[in-house]
Amino acid sequence: MTTGLAVNGKGISPFLGALMANMMTSLQTSATGITAGKRKFIEDRRDQPFDKLLRLHVWQTESTSRYRDIMVRKQDGFTHILLSTKSSENNSLNPEVMKKLQSALSMAGADGSKLVLLCAVGSVFCCGLDLVYFIRRLTDDRKRESARMAEAIRSFGNTFIQFTKPIIVAVNGPAIGLGASILPLCDLVWANEKAWFQTPYTTFGQSPDGCSTVMFPKVMGGASANEMLLCGRKLTAQEACVKGLVSRVFWPGTFTQDVMDCIKELDSCNPVVLEESKTLGRCNMRLELEQANERECEVLKKIWGSRRAWIPCSSTCRGRSMSC
Repeated sequence: MTTGLAVNGKGISPFLGALMANMMTSLQTSATGITAGKRKFIEDRRDQPFDKLLRLHVWQTESTSRYRDIMVRKQDGFTHILLSTKSSENNSLNPEVMKKLQSALSMAGADGSKLVLLCAVGSVFCCGLDLVYFIRRLTDDRKRESARMAEAIRSFGNTFIQFTKPIIVAVNGPAIGLGASILPLCDLVWANEKAWFQTPYTTFGQSPDGCSTVMFPKVMGGASANEMLLCGRKLTAQEACVKGLVSRVFWPGTFTQDVMDCIKELDSCNPVVLEESKTLGRCNMRLELEQANERECEVLKKIWGSRRAWIPCSSTCRGRSMSC
């Protein structure tokens, strides 16, 4: 489709309005009604859900720093970063959110923290890029906003690639798009059994990000990587563990305690040993990952900045199809 993105002077054009509505419908369908059922999900749980416990622990701690979209808690030996976005839905990532996460990681890399625990508040871990945020800004200057978003993703990815201390991720719910693709850039991924993972890039009319074109084949093999990157296959937590995307899967009722127990074990290790062990395992991959990150972002910038409108295929499969 070659329809332009002209604005009629009174806001977003009908084309953009339809595109945004289409995208939101597809994302909500892919997330299996998470937004609508979020409150009921929390209230119905009788096992003290992970997000409630995190809120309690964090809010009762004086050493917590509260940003607009994240919370950072400095604990003995490690930094606890919680994604809790106010400027996007379902912990989605826009340039502002990514900058806050990068800032928190930068501080953790420079202080006495042995490692970083990354998780999220709510029933969703991360829904990836905030595409609605992005589309709204295409009306100003398509190429400029495309370059800005691509650069934000490149910088965000490099922060994970270059971080020298172990990053442990506790995935409490769905991880979609960039929220899933950054997981192999971390060192340990622990998942709630109710979590699931999906990278529906073709559904949303974009190419892969987060070094997934390199790390997914390394982690799970070429065939499984293609199913996720090209066909948007959804993996359960157990499937993701079998394929190597997840390190361990914990029972929902004991998820919080299991995560904290494992963190305490790592926290008892010598910080030099932890850092040097990570360096040995990653030293030969850093340049390859930085180059992959650069390539992926250049392709994204090209797609987003093209005169041809990029439109998700939600009109036909709406994210439900296992193939595109």
